Amino acid sequence: MVPVAVMVGQRESQRAKMTKVEPAPNSIVAVGEARFGNALPLALIAGPCALESRAHALEVASALKEIAARLKLGLVYKTSFDKANRTSAGSNRGIGLKEALPIFAELRSSLNVPVLTDVHEAAQCAAVAEVVDVLQIPAFLCRQTDLLVAAAATGRVVNVKKGQFLAPWDMAHVVAKVTSAGNRNVLVTERGASFGYNTLVSDMRALPILARTTGAPVIFDATHSVQQPGGQGASSGGEREFVPVLARAAVAVGVAGVFIETHPDPDKAPSDGPNMVPLKAMEDLLRRLIAFDRLAKADGKS
Repeated sequence: MVPVAVMVGQRESQRAKMTKVEPAPNSIVAVGEARFGNALPLALIAGPCALESRAHALEVASALKEIAARLKLGLVYKTSFDKANRTSAGSNRGIGLKEALPIFAELRSSLNVPVLTDVHEAAQCAAVAEVVDVLQIPAFLCRQTDLLVAAAATGRVVNVKKGQFLAPWDMAHVVAKVTSAGNRNVLVTERGASFGYNTLVSDMRALPILARTTGAPVIFDATHSVQQPGGQGASSGGEREFVPVLARAAVAVGVAGVFIETHPDPDKAPSDGPNMVPLKAMEDLLRRLIAFDRLAKADGKS
């Protein structure tokens, strides 16, 4: 019987021969003062799942900026103006594009923090790119060619979440859509794979495979990896106690950055509360991750 690891390696090799990413993505992507590279010190993408209000955004972004400064950690602030893929049509989707744009602009100008947000339609990309630094492609939309090309055309950094339904080597085709549109500043994010009903599993082999097959900096999304899609019936559940476990494992393998959603009171958050890390716990978690990252990259390899 052929071992599973050998079978995976054979499939990866076969697909790599058929996949040629031209032009190649940049191996190091700068976002403000943060630099993402698979062999560079760890960088952070963090913030609440949904943009709730101007005051809330400024509060969380200010706190994360202070933490990142103390830890000398590159930071990109993330939040979503529209949660377009909620489990139920009755779920809160967020404040919307029109109200969000001036808040994004203020976060960048008053706090001097780079901002990341999701886009769901090609028509949103140009307007959103005026006030953010990174356009994120949601996992469910990662193969939508028109959306990828429109995001790439803005010239902003593009972060693509790997679909729960994709093998890691399949992301080479996704990255090629962005780079072929003239934008080499692309990040790829692992957020778990579907495993039966209402469950995700994180295969840590995916991290080096993503790095090898795409050539892009790899991010590990520690919060959505513990999500339980539709696990609460009309909404998704999650197991936030496992965020530190998976984050440590991913950083020990070696990644360019971690993606962690956080909130002052996750249990009262309008979206993804069960898998968000309490803001008060972030600094201790990040200190531990930085220590793991230094050990993983001590020999110059990851």
